[in-house]
Amino acid sequence: MTDATLFQPYSLGPLTLANRIVMAPLTRNRAGAGLVPSELAPTYYAQRASAGLIISEATQVSAQAQGYQDTPGIYTQQQIDGWRQVTDAVHQRGGRIFAQLWHVGRISHVDLLGGAAPVAPSAIRAQTKTFVNNAFVDVSEPRALGIEELPGIVDDFRQAAANAIAAGFDGVELHGANGYLLEQFIKDGANQRSDAYGGSIENRARLLLEATAAVAAEIGADRTGVRISPVSPANGITCSDPQPQYDHIVEQLDALGIVYLHVVEGATGGPRDVAPFDFDGLRRRFSRTYIANNGYDLPLANARLAEGKTDLVAFGRPFIANPDLVERLQTGAPLAELNPATLYGGGAEGYIDYPALDADSKQ
Repeated sequence: MTDATLFQPYSLGPLTLANRIVMAPLTRNRAGAGLVPSELAPTYYAQRASAGLIISEATQVSAQAQGYQDTPGIYTQQQIDGWRQVTDAVHQRGGRIFAQLWHVGRISHVDLLGGAAPVAPSAIRAQTKTFVNNAFVDVSEPRALGIEELPGIVDDFRQAAANAIAAGFDGVELHGANGYLLEQFIKDGANQRSDAYGGSIENRARLLLEATAAVAAEIGADRTGVRISPVSPANGITCSDPQPQYDHIVEQLDALGIVYLHVVEGATGGPRDVAPFDFDGLRRRFSRTYIANNGYDLPLANARLAEGKTDLVAFGRPFIANPDLVERLQTGAPLAELNPATLYGGGAEGYIDYPALDADSKQ
């Protein structure tokens, strides 16, 4: 017997979601020429449209924003048209889908940027790897963004949000997590600036908040979400003061009226207790929808919902091998295991060929 709350409809701004299960963003490195979503992408996303909300794979807001091979963009008309095929397919299945907007900052490689250096708040190389030329390699040395360049970054997010709505998305999520550009500005291990975007908690939060405000003004706060990962060490990021930093950020995001806050609780894809942090404090500071993410299974999701500690629950990797994850969770059916060899890159194998439950297994 499962707690029905997870499977009941939920109102998210102007949208009615079929249930409280969110498909988290999942990078699959399968974009085609021009970094247009793969011709297989509409099938992949439509197979998973029973989720209450799908958040798309991370999608770069500009050519400069790319950090991995074969990840899609949303800054050209061809990319917009490609994403329209995806959103139409999801909507035809009764689903809802937001685009995750992404600038990787220093998590990139010169081979992806026409020989240019990746950009960052400060010229500090991340101790991590990226996927380029069909291999995982060390990221390149970044250069520090000039303060005069930052309005352009904000505008890239704004324009990408407008493009996402043109492509038929129901809304967007700004990727402020996992060691990418917006989080690089937030966390002092990557940001050693001495101008208006560095130093204090308020200054380090500035770029995220400016980008969020610009997006909300463009498409509506009720279609704008933000993802954060306060204590995750993903991509070599560190922060000396995560609790006061994120208490401030969440209070400011709440004031902007955005529709949801998507929180990676703990280390991305790793331990939930990686570092002390009061996630419930963030929940109390945010007056609209809180999406909990990281290591959730059915018992934990039910418990957190019952305690009022979250409104929606995001599941990531289980959706890869289980396109009908919602049904499997609801019926208690076993979950299929993913094939790690087909996670990144390739074609249909390990992408659209994971089977749904057959009639016999449903009985």
